[in-house]
Parts: sequence; C-alpha cells; structure tokens
Amino acid sequence: MQARAKAAEIGATGIGKDFGDFTALADITLTVGRGEFVTLLGPSGSGKTTFLMILSGFEAPTAGRLTLDGRDMTRTPAEERAFGMVFQGYALFPHMTVEENIAFPLRVQKRTSADIGRRVAEIVEMVGLGGHGHKRPAGLSGGQQQRVALARALVYEPPVLLLDEPFSALDKNLRGQMQEEMRRLHRETGTTFVFVTHDQSEALALSTRIAIFEKGRLQQLDAPRVVYERPANRFVAEFLGEINILPLSGVSADGAGGGGQFEGQTLRADAADRAGATSLAVRPEYMRLHLARPGTGNAVAARIDHTTYLGAETRLALRTPGGADLILLLPTAEIPAGLEPGAPVWAAWPETRGFLL
Repeated sequence: MQARAKAAEIGATGIGKDFGDFTALADITLTVGRGEFVTLLGPSGSGKTTFLMILSGFEAPTAGRLTLDGRDMTRTPAEERAFGMVFQGYALFPHMTVEENIAFPLRVQKRTSADIGRRVAEIVEMVGLGGHGHKRPAGLSGGQQQRVALARALVYEPPVLLLDEPFSALDKNLRGQMQEEMRRLHRETGTTFVFVTHDQSEALALSTRIAIFEKGRLQQLDAPRVVYERPANRFVAEFLGEINILPLSGVSADGAGGGGQFEGQTLRADAADRAGATSLAVRPEYMRLHLARPGTGNAVAARIDHTTYLGAETRLALRTPGGADLILLLPTAEIPAGLEPGAPVWAAWPETRGFLL
C-alpha cells in the first residue's frame, strides 16, 4: 500500500471535560498536523485517555471546539468521524478468522467483494500476518492479535488512527518489536497517528511530537528531543527520565545565558529565557566524572555514595558537601578503577547541556 495524502489535521481549542465536580481536562489547545505521530503522555489520571476519547467521539467535551481539516467536528458522532481505533484489549471478534476480523469494517462500508479481498490481502502482508489469515484470535500470540487490531483499524484507510496504550499487555521484547512495526506502518501509510502511552521511552522513540499531560492540563507539546532536553517546567523535566536539579541563588542572565551560585560554585546554562528561574537542571548522561576539578564548564564537588553496575553502563550516586544528591550515568569503561564509596570526585558538564528551571 502506498503512502497516502488522505491524512487529516486535527485541531483542539479550549477543550474541557468535567465529570460532575471533577475536572478531567481544562483548556486543552493543540493541533495535530497531517501525517504526524503525536503521543499523549502523562501519569495515570492526567487526562490523556479522556482527551483521546473526545477526539474519537466516544466522549463529548464540556467546553471547547474540535476541527478536522478546519471543519467543526465537536458534535460529530464517532461513526461519522471514521477514525481508526486500536484499544488496549484488541477487541477482536473471537468467532471470526484473522481475515474476517480485518474485513469487517469494509463489509460495514458495503465495499465490493473484490475490493475487500484486495485490501485484506494487502494489509495482511503489510502487518506481517501472511499465512495466518485462516486462524481465529485464540490461536494467535499477543503480538499477532495486536497486528490484527492494527490491520483492522488501517484497512479502510482512515484519515486518523487513534491508539489507546496498545502495547500495555505485551512483554518488553515484544513491545520493542511492535514499536518498530508501528514506526514502519506510520511511514508507509502516511496516516495521522494519535497515540496514548504512559511509557516515556516509547513516546520518545515513536513520536514526531509529544504532548505532556498532568492533572488535566497540557504542560508541553514539542518534538521528543525538545521536551527531553528543554522541558517547559519542573514537572516535565522530572517526568521524562532521571534528572539532577540543583537549587541556585543569585540567579542572573545576560546575552550569553544565565546562572547562579550552588554551594560556592558558579554554574551556568546557555538558556536563560525563563523569568524567575531558581534551579539548574542537567540529565545524568550528560555529566562526567573527574578526580580533579576540570578547567572548563560547570563542576560540582561531591563524594561517591554508591554505584550500580548495569552492564554497559554504571549508575553513580553522589552527594555534595551541602547534602544534595546527584546521579550520573556513565559507560562502564569510563569508570576509574578502584572507585569506592566515600571517594572525593567532581561531577562536570558543559554549559550547553544544562537548562534553567
């Protein structure tokens, strides 16, 4: 199947959702561009699945407006939106074969038998289910069932595909395989994907942009590298992986960046566009370990608290004289021999790798 130009643009303006006295969503405004892969990411109860249900038409918003290619669809019923949908539990028909499950949406649309046969054959091969078309769901593995659900959602070439944590029931290795399949399917179909997950690494690996939700509000919508390396606020910074956050005093900014004082050391970052910043943040993998103070860049004196061997990498927990905890993640080959708890060290990083919060 060739990549398609049918993909749609979705717009949300001021979307809110109340359940009685509880506000599940508040003032969600965003645009999902044609052919994008946007992931809705956040902790349990953050509102990401509620927003997906509103996009699908299964829930009506309390406030706000939805558009599809600029046309209002706020009150359009789910069946008229014709979006593809993949649920956590697959929702396959147990009495139907793989081919019959996949063909079902086309039969509802009253396609011709020839068209149904052609489309089912194409999509079965695309999702790697060749030779399994005659089987029923009970005879398939979890990964194969997930492929059937994807094929059924894509077979009628929807303008938008909505996915609600589709890999949550799969083991780690199978999740990795399905992520690769998802990336390939998105590329080959050209369809607009909106994907819900609570798995940060999954979101970073798959998305063109990530929407971070927390307590019913949109915290940031940006490319994966931006939300990871330049988070909009402390919640986003701490939610996406481990991070070291160092409190600063005397924070100031100039044309080259900004910084302040931490335990007698001057620390700087190259991004100083945040009024009221009180901390400097840096990811563990960007810190390096030194036995003496390096001559350039940011550096903090500390002592080794403990180390955790992870194979190719080692996680080091440090503590500064003032009692601040730091985490470093280094290639095991770079760890100095004989490094023991209590040893004095310096944690250092370039100004370009830190940011103000």
